[in-house]
Amino acid sequence: MHLGVNIDHVATLREARYRTMRDSHNAEPSVLAAARTAELAGADSITAHLRADRRHMQDADIDALKNGISTKLNFEMGNTPEIVSIALRMVPDFACLVPENREEVTTEGGLDVVGQLEALRRTVGQLQAIGTKVSLFIDPEPEQIEAAATLRVNMIELHTGTFANVAPGALRDVEAKKLADAAVLAHEAGIQVNAGHGLTTENLPDLWVVPHLAELNIGHHLVARSVFVGLAEAVKEIREVMDTYPQ
Repeated sequence: MHLGVNIDHVATLREARYRTMRDSHNAEPSVLAAARTAELAGADSITAHLRADRRHMQDADIDALKNGISTKLNFEMGNTPEIVSIALRMVPDFACLVPENREEVTTEGGLDVVGQLEALRRTVGQLQAIGTKVSLFIDPEPEQIEAAATLRVNMIELHTGTFANVAPGALRDVEAKKLADAAVLAHEAGIQVNAGHGLTTENLPDLWVVPHLAELNIGHHLVARSVFVGLAEAVKEIREVMDTYPQ
């Protein structure tokens, strides 16, 4: 199983102090340095979300990552003309289309593929035409999986936020079952199954009932854990748990 490390919240920390002086010689922490640390610790790719409101990642950060990492770049993006044009110029290894709401603190819920099918079809085609593999961040709902299949995307990323936000027990088991059913449906359609949002070393073992998982994308937990043990150790900890995946 591959690990994508999302470093958006490294940029969030920098913006808290240096939003008006990002080019200062002492602006920290460095997004690129964090990405390289994650790579050395075991990350298979680096995930970064350039939001329309630029609340954390900036255009210069994305350029630095594209040119400065040694693994692969997973570009999270909203389906807007501005961001699509940036992706087409940059040619990331992977692009994950996600919903955006300016009022949200972080991405909440999956993309409505069913309701945006034609708009997404154009963007998916443009990205695949330049060699970028396309993923859709979606809730574990059969109709969304089926819509993703009609778009012939390379991957989906199952939204695990609802699963992660409920305490261990019956309710979490219900959410895990929804994810498992969605994973089977996507796999049968020939789509790679990834997952992400709210995943931690504590809740990953409860996710292991989900088959066909090829990649996990994890960000906030790793940045939060790094406050106590450092980013490299946080990545190593999550990799150790990922190595127990039985499927």
